[in-house]
Order: sequence, then C-alpha cells, then structure tokens
Amino acid sequence: MVCALERELRHWKPRPQIETLATGIGPVEAAAATARALTTSAPSCVVNAGIAGAFSGRARVGDAFAVETDYFAELGQEGGAPLPPLPGGARLITQADSDPLLIKTAQRAGARIGNAVSVSTVTATRVRADELAARFEAELEAMEGFAILRAAALAGVPAIELRGVSNIVGPREEGGWDFDAGARAVSALLDRFLDEYKL
Repeated sequence: MVCALERELRHWKPRPQIETLATGIGPVEAAAATARALTTSAPSCVVNAGIAGAFSGRARVGDAFAVETDYFAELGQEGGAPLPPLPGGARLITQADSDPLLIKTAQRAGARIGNAVSVSTVTATRVRADELAARFEAELEAMEGFAILRAAALAGVPAIELRGVSNIVGPREEGGWDFDAGARAVSALLDRFLDEYKL
C-alpha cells in the first residue's frame, strides 16, 4: 500500500499482510520511495491509495475512483504541443496504466473507473483546470499516481491507483475542500478492493 501521507489512510484499518509506505508529497518523492521499496520487497501488487481533486462536472467530493491511466501533465512542451524528434530516437514516457486485471477487480468492488493527471504544481485557476481536463480527458488531478505506477511497471509488479475526491480542481475558494471526505472515500474503496482481491 503506497500513499503520499499516512493521513490519507486515517480511516483505513491496516491489515497484517499488507505493508504500508508513505512516500511524501509529489512525483519525485513518490518515484524514489516506491522504487527503493521495490528493491527490498516482492509484493503481489502495488496499490497507490490517496486523495485527489476532481475536474468540475466529472466527479463530486466524496466520490471514489480506480484510475485506469495517469498522465504526467508537466512532462513535455507547454500546452501539450508535440516535441520535435529527440536525439537517438529517445521518447518521453508521459503516461502509466493500472494493471488491467486489477482494474477489473476494482470494478467488481464497485469503483468508478477514470483517468487522472499527475502534476507537480497544484492547479489553482479555472483556465488551467479546464485545459488539463480537456487535453487528457481526465476526471482527477493528483501528484503521485504516475510516479508510483511507473516505478511499479519498471519493477515488473502489477499496480493500481485508487483515489477519493477531496476537492474540485481550480480556485481554492471554489473547491469545496474536504480532506476527510476524500480520505473516507478512498478507505472504503480500498477495503472493498482488498476484499475482492482476497487480501
């Protein structure tokens, strides 16, 4: 179980067979901590569980999702325009997917399925929120999902991202911020997912 902050899972009762890792906030901390942990353990899967913002009109505070694809929004050219060819045929990795079998498990557990964007800077304007939602056809914004899914993929470990909605993405004063509602939502989904996964 991987989260950014332990507080995100405050309503979840730990299970003895599940290790929990709090990475710290943001994609760099998440990638580094997850990769380090996977060098010393061999879990059957990695579950990234935490809160997220939802794009307006696509979800409400207190909803819970399993993320099918997470896009690293800030890697590449500003505005999403294609980069010119890179030296040696190098390419940017800008999306990471949850394992399809784990997504099916989440569906059986009653999860909504959607896409997310990972950002390094929390979106605080309606203009940027609308641009991200449209460009990536995403329901959610968070900061660690892409990094954790990517680290697990490189280690050859199936992974899934589960999120509870804590706010609406955009101006803070309009977001209806409720950390506890997001934490409760993801914890409830996490328990249902683990029961379906037989853990």
